Amino acid sequence: MLKGKAKILVPNKRGKTGLIYIPADIVKDSSFPFKPNEEVTIKIEGEKLVIEKRKKGEEN
Repeated sequence: MLKGKAKILVPNKRGKTGLIYIPADIVKDSSFPFKPNEEVTIKIEGEKLVIEKRKKGEEN
């Protein structure tokens, strides 16, 4: 399992979008499960943020 330090940014105080920067060494690793521009599902489970591949036909 790879582990790295990431950063969460909100461009401005009124912004409705946040960005999560994932270190390049994690994204470039062959075990990284996502492709560029792939849509994902994000959910909060307790104290964790979970990012998963979207299932076909899945809506918000």
